[in-house]
Amino acid sequence: MHNDVLIVGAGSAGSVLAERLSIDERCQVTVVESGPGPADPRVLSQITDGLQLPIGSASSVVRRYLTTLTDAPKRHAQLVRGAVVGGSGAINGGYFCRALPSDIDGWAVDGWEWADVLPHFKAIENDLDFDNPLHGSDGPITVQRVAEFDGCTESFVASALGGGFDWISDLNGSTPESPLPWGVGAVPLNINGGNRVGPGAAFLRPALRRRNLTVLTGTKVGRIQMEKGRVAAAECRGPHGQFVLTADQIVLCAGAIGSAQLLMLSGVGPEQVLRAVGVPVEVALPVGSSTVDHPEWVLPVSWPPAHGSPPLEAILATRDGLEIRAYTAGFSALTGGRREGLADQPHLGVALMRPRSRGRVMLASADPDVAPVIEHRYDSEAADIQLLRAGTQLASEIACSTVQPEELWATSQHLCGSAQMGMAGDPAAVVDNRCRVFGVDGLSVVDGSILPAIPSRGPHATIVMVGHRAAEFIISASSEQAGA
Repeated sequence: MHNDVLIVGAGSAGSVLAERLSIDERCQVTVVESGPGPADPRVLSQITDGLQLPIGSASSVVRRYLTTLTDAPKRHAQLVRGAVVGGSGAINGGYFCRALPSDIDGWAVDGWEWADVLPHFKAIENDLDFDNPLHGSDGPITVQRVAEFDGCTESFVASALGGGFDWISDLNGSTPESPLPWGVGAVPLNINGGNRVGPGAAFLRPALRRRNLTVLTGTKVGRIQMEKGRVAAAECRGPHGQFVLTADQIVLCAGAIGSAQLLMLSGVGPEQVLRAVGVPVEVALPVGSSTVDHPEWVLPVSWPPAHGSPPLEAILATRDGLEIRAYTAGFSALTGGRREGLADQPHLGVALMRPRSRGRVMLASADPDVAPVIEHRYDSEAADIQLLRAGTQLASEIACSTVQPEELWATSQHLCGSAQMGMAGDPAAVVDNRCRVFGVDGLSVVDGSILPAIPSRGPHATIVMVGHRAAEFIISASSEQAGA
């Protein structure tokens, strides 16, 4: 079957893009997803419960990657990505903060100013707490905030306010003219009645009844075929073996790791990296060369856990670009594991939201089944470590004391920027301002890979917005292709 648009990955951006494109019944859309769909009751229960993180050892809806967080000494960690329809948006904690206007305008990419993206932030949401020009009221994703705190969240908020920080009523209420002050506020959550309302459930699942939309689960794309500088097909492997899907346009929505790996396997990437593993170079571009994530130090605290609560209900944002997060329970409790020891104490996360450090993603092999090499290089910038230490001191003061004063290195699992968006001539750019890969006609990337800089908030809501905005570009390109 030939497709007008082939989408690789049914994650947060891919789910939105598929729904938007398939509104036009003349557009044949196929989505290829390596993970399972929600038809299995066990899968559905894992991705629906918004009070749990289905990323523990028993999870059947995640893929794990090894990364090196720091070089001196070597500290390793696992990156966990959703391997299911809905992607990481189906397994995360429901944090749905937008990028700040200063983040968006700092990208300096034509067509991506705050005035361009605000309508898409509004279109994706139904905010139950605020009815004003900054918020949407009829989008598919329900957004609301916890109104009454208990346990560790109550203690955290009271201590932060007692320490002189302001209360921020709407963390998504910033504008270029009226930036938010620094302070503590309730996290906008895409959790409704305890259920996670991710893009897979909100956008893609209702659209599956459309005859022009096909979703192939349990199917992996190993390489994109190109002919004379244009995409031609995707080489796939599914439950019944190998096959090829042809398309006029192919859009990679496989996430910062998956999309970067697939680009490089297809010959789009740094020449040295591709040649080292024997991949012929089609187009030399800086794929995976300058990734970014939010480094996080974690401190267990002696506050009582919150009960029947999402993983994160409130944060403190500081002038120095730190986000202090009050996790409502320990990791074991949040993931359904055994509850014992310091690891299961409620804890504060100290995350650096505007880091200087940059990492990389590189091919380890030309075999699609071999995971790429991922390096975060969190300790490559002394200024970052200074800020994290200052944030740790502030967190200790807010908590009055910590169970374990020594910082524990972690990552926020927010990897971005492996195929950055930019204007022609930008040496760091892989895609243009319409998400099209430079040098390859018909190939686009639409996910967290393309963010030119990581937002000062968790990136999920911004990635969903990107999927919604990029649909306009793909629709326009399809119309141009049909008229050619």
